[in-house]
Amino acid sequence: MRLENKVALITGATSGMGASMARIFAGEGAKVVVADGLEEEGRAVVADITRSNGVAMFHPLDVRNEAQWKTAIDATLAAYSRLDILVNDAGVSGSGITADLFDTAAWDRLMAVNARGVFLGIKFAIPVMRAQGGGSIVNISSLSVIIGQRNVHVGYSASKGAVRTLTKAAAVQHAADNIRVNSVHPGPMPPMRSSGRRTDDPEILARMQQRVPMGRAGRVEEVAHAVLFLASDEASFITGAELCVDGGLLAT
Repeated sequence: MRLENKVALITGATSGMGASMARIFAGEGAKVVVADGLEEEGRAVVADITRSNGVAMFHPLDVRNEAQWKTAIDATLAAYSRLDILVNDAGVSGSGITADLFDTAAWDRLMAVNARGVFLGIKFAIPVMRAQGGGSIVNISSLSVIIGQRNVHVGYSASKGAVRTLTKAAAVQHAADNIRVNSVHPGPMPPMRSSGRRTDDPEILARMQQRVPMGRAGRVEEVAHAVLFLASDEASFITGAELCVDGGLLAT
């Protein structure tokens, strides 16, 4: 029960890595707020958790919307009286969003979801965590901020790069408040719920996996367990750090 008596809000928690985090966090004793724009899928994740004797609630959230962020935080406090953990997982893939890798509308959407969404989450979580004496924020970035990738819109790398540096700035600025802020950088993963990514093509995915020393794509629970560590008190002296979950790709 590594998160016993803690409250965690996880964005993008209706599928993939976010849903895995929600289930694992609840299994470790956290009260989980599943925050996403997809209500049916979100309530299904909550139902899975409650069937396993966990505690969870769904709250609708478009991470681009400042007013919805305030409402989500207020609802969390009304239900559970505190917020110990924020995981900014919601994101848009840079592959498949458009055939034009310099499409301006795609740039705007990527920056709005991937960068603005994380900024707003931090903006509203920090005052709550400061008032209660501390907390942990984990932001999901990407290996694309460290290495270049073909077939990926440049806005994806730029937006996830913003997450990387925003994490470090917030970590330094709020360390004295006992608020830790870290980022996780997944390597090749199974396709996200949004279909149509060029990197979802089996041949492209196979070529990507050939570059990974472990010879395979990651599993969503492998990222979730890395986030669990950073969210827990076991990482009490870790802030501003980058944890790559990539099968050794960056070591090549």
